[in-house]
Amino acid sequence: MTKKTDQVLLDRLADAARRGDISRRSFMHFAAAAGITASAATGLWGTSAAANPSRGGTFRWGVHDGNTSDTHDPGTYVTRQMIFLAHTHRSYLTLIEPDNTLGPDIALSWEATPDAKQWTFELNPNASFHSGKPVTSQDVIDSLNHHRGDASTSAAKALLTDVTDITADGDHTVVITLARGNADLPWLMTDYHFAICPSNGDGTINWQSGDGSGPYKIDSGEFGIQWALSRHDGWHLDGAYFDQVSMIILNDPNARQTALVTGDVDCVSLIELKTLALLQRNPDISVDNIPSGGAITMPMHCDTVPFDDVRVRTALKLAIDRDEIIEKISFGAATKGNDFHLSPVQPYWPDDIPQREYDPDQAKSLLREAGQEGLRVNISVAESVYTGAVDMCVLYAEQAKAAGININVVREPSDGYYSDVWLKKPFSAVSWGARPTPDVMFTLAYKDDAAWNETRWQNERFNELLLQAKAELDQNLRAEMYREMCMLMRDDGGTLLPFFNNWVYARGKGVERPENVAASWGCDGARAASRWWFAA
Repeated sequence: MTKKTDQVLLDRLADAARRGDISRRSFMHFAAAAGITASAATGLWGTSAAANPSRGGTFRWGVHDGNTSDTHDPGTYVTRQMIFLAHTHRSYLTLIEPDNTLGPDIALSWEATPDAKQWTFELNPNASFHSGKPVTSQDVIDSLNHHRGDASTSAAKALLTDVTDITADGDHTVVITLARGNADLPWLMTDYHFAICPSNGDGTINWQSGDGSGPYKIDSGEFGIQWALSRHDGWHLDGAYFDQVSMIILNDPNARQTALVTGDVDCVSLIELKTLALLQRNPDISVDNIPSGGAITMPMHCDTVPFDDVRVRTALKLAIDRDEIIEKISFGAATKGNDFHLSPVQPYWPDDIPQREYDPDQAKSLLREAGQEGLRVNISVAESVYTGAVDMCVLYAEQAKAAGININVVREPSDGYYSDVWLKKPFSAVSWGARPTPDVMFTLAYKDDAAWNETRWQNERFNELLLQAKAELDQNLRAEMYREMCMLMRDDGGTLLPFFNNWVYARGKGVERPENVAASWGCDGARAASRWWFAA
């Protein structure tokens, strides 16, 4: 094409985006055909497609899973309160777009050497913190280094194990060097721990103040209670249509739902699935039911009796009727799990692995072999883990009786569940958000030395394959490696994974959103505050 023809095409694409006549995926495809880069096309899409949304108003957001013990330290992020707040007041190098592709945040563009051992990120010179300080390479370097080194206590430390150096090439260029190639590094930078905070100038970051460079700045708030935020006029991306955001922590499902129905909030991050059909009939409420890679897991500590015996672990996996769980607890808003942490909506999903089914007789036989007939175990759970999480565990306990297993369901307080129960008690129920690639998920939760190795599983072959797959550029070979890793998880690991839960949240009257929403977290990848708007 000639440059004139390219410009005509781009003008037509921009007009189509403004009218809502083209999806983002099609827009990006045709923009690439016109010869512009992915990052430039993303900016053009944002400028064109954002013409319709109206600005103004206060977005009142009812969020579940928030504790008084939560903090602004990105290394400690774990609850929905921390994750949703971080995506509202802080920025990342890259982000997950509404169509689940990778897009720019603070980084305008990125490129790698052929062996994927060195990545260069060009930063947006217009990005600034709420304090007025420009975002520079040093802020990015110190923010990433916050999760590295022997002294780091960050939960994301394992994700950066292969990073050997992070350097600046001027104020707006960051170079990340790795010991081995990692084709997923730009995706890795979307992990919610890697929020960019202002540097203190001595290699540390000022996370304590809550300063950020995201779409909204914090005006006031208290963890576990409520946050008041206002638009950051210096934000470097499009969106942020609301004038203000009020994030209200509503751990109780009844209180959350009542607040939505009565109009006291404009959106809730999680609804009671047993009332899904009722809410869908309410003309003033829009329910979003989004398939995702988010998972409900029941981790068993593989170094703790009786879970240190693979026969016991397998028996507990065979003693759950996943179909009944999905029907009665998730009301169909879920995808059946197979005890490996990779879902059908994620890349490299191995669809040929035989599905594990409910088989109490085989479970009973395995327990007899292990000398564990009449097994008695506790499982810890809190209602904030998942809507109906307690009922799910109670139903599981009933199902397991057919295998001669007695499961005592311990209902834990929602406040402090992820700090006091998860990773500490040997059998529990946990909710995981989706991760963009298998490598990120496996490194966070299944690598031998991962801080979040919730099952304390140690498998030498799994860890060997994890390192090989990370640097493998042949996609077919990589898929084979991930399949073998999934088989190891299924047959040897300590994770009972009943299902991958849909993100089911709801909006009140007048709250509009784009055609597509990100599936990485609920509420549009935790970015509802910056991507949604009120109808004019």
